[in-house]
Amino acid sequence: MLCVAGGALLLSLATTEFTLDWTHSVERTTWWERWQVADTGLAPVQARISASGAGMEPPPDAVLRDGAWHYAPDLPPQRDVWLGASGATGGGWRLCANGRCHALPEGDGPLHLWSAPDCTQP
Repeated sequence: MLCVAGGALLLSLATTEFTLDWTHSVERTTWWERWQVADTGLAPVQARISASGAGMEPPPDAVLRDGAWHYAPDLPPQRDVWLGASGATGGGWRLCANGRCHALPEGDGPLHLWSAPDCTQP
């Protein structure tokens, strides 16, 4: 189960994968990631950014395809993922799973993502 909490938000999604996308606060370009949900945590497995610069340089193995840098993040499963925001983008994140997308707010502090059998305890 994917769990998302922040401010008054608590979202529980029975899924094995999800995507996150957002707009970079300085470059104003899109960043997209696909994650897997497992008992060991959340693991990013695919990513793309539509431009480089200002802290969003693609790794050396990234491939430029269809106007975006595509790569596989080299990061083990994470027990906790925290999404912070600068407040400068005018919007938050979009999380999509099971064919449905959710707009996640950025104004109520950081968002906490984790996997658990139920979402009562982070």
